[in-house]
Amino acid sequence: MRLKQFMDVIKIVDFQGDPDLEITNIAYDSRAIGPGSLFVALKGHAQDGHHFIGDAVSKGALAVVSELSPRPRAFPNKNRVVMIQVPDSREALSRLAVRFFDSPFKQMNLIGITGTNGKTTTAYLLESILVAAGRKPGVIGTINYRFPGHVREAPVTTPESLDLMQILREMADSAVSDVVMEVSSHALDQGRVRGCPFRVAILTNISRDHLDYHRSMEAYFEAKALLFKSLTQQGAGDPAKAVINADDPRGKELIKLTDAQVMTYGMGKECDVRAEDVNVSRAGLTAKLITPKGETEIGSALIGEFDIYNIMAAATGALSMGMDLKSICSGLRQPNGVPGRLEQVRNKRALALIVDYAHTPDALLKALSAVRLLTEGQIGRASCRERV
Repeated sequence: MRLKQFMDVIKIVDFQGDPDLEITNIAYDSRAIGPGSLFVALKGHAQDGHHFIGDAVSKGALAVVSELSPRPRAFPNKNRVVMIQVPDSREALSRLAVRFFDSPFKQMNLIGITGTNGKTTTAYLLESILVAAGRKPGVIGTINYRFPGHVREAPVTTPESLDLMQILREMADSAVSDVVMEVSSHALDQGRVRGCPFRVAILTNISRDHLDYHRSMEAYFEAKALLFKSLTQQGAGDPAKAVINADDPRGKELIKLTDAQVMTYGMGKECDVRAEDVNVSRAGLTAKLITPKGETEIGSALIGEFDIYNIMAAATGALSMGMDLKSICSGLRQPNGVPGRLEQVRNKRALALIVDYAHTPDALLKALSAVRLLTEGQIGRASCRERV
């Protein structure tokens, strides 16, 4: 694409150079630069991409997008590289990525899941429901990024905007119908999903997490709320949906902050979707699901008492998209478990060996409480860091 084909989508403060240059690649990492590249300098949590502009130019970058600075960042511009200054380079990167990959989400439904715990399990369940309904879903999350015939490692839960648009383009080219995306608080705060027209946003819960980054619970909540504040009308008769855990105190606050059509889930009778007669054993979970479309008995291989909330979140998300109860019940039965989420390790002695990646106080307490119901033996634990 010609450089000038990008210029109408970003806010430009200063432009110096030839707008007719042919751009073959966009990168925010100078190590990914090659001839014909457009380099976008980002201010990171640990490093500042503006310090690598010279490196990007030496590797063949034809144009550089950078933020305004009170102290001009000088580097030898012997190759007369196009210099574009913007107020916010992260916002610019997001808009450039959407244009470069031709708005890959146009023919797909985007479903965003956020919250402290339960995002991955809810994503697996919703993916299974979509498959049962005859859809072709893709998933972007903590375990991996996947769509039919393709699986790749997930370095972070939610990719940077440029990487995200590239993945969505690959999914769109493979006729993926729906994308279930785990959306981390870091991603929301850094604008990685800015410009993504989510059809459905799901809140699992809010508890203490990532305060090393957000500094306060209020800032953490505000980051999560960005997903719901961004929901907009997707077209005539098709309003965006906010699926919210009404049993979570922060969920009640969130209902007041979104302009989207709200569907709630929880144990209270005022919820749109609720569960009764919940029974959990090492064989799995059963319950009665009460929904606006009627009541139904559900079964799942999940063994955590708290998993009923993940099940309700996925079911409510599916209902908000018009899925029928038969597909929902079938989809909930399919997953044999979720990697690292109260994952049972089968063994010849029939011992209750369970792996869980709980890393927050709330998640650890729930995991230990769930395991205590399933075994009389001693409980030990190990932990790992979450990808953000």
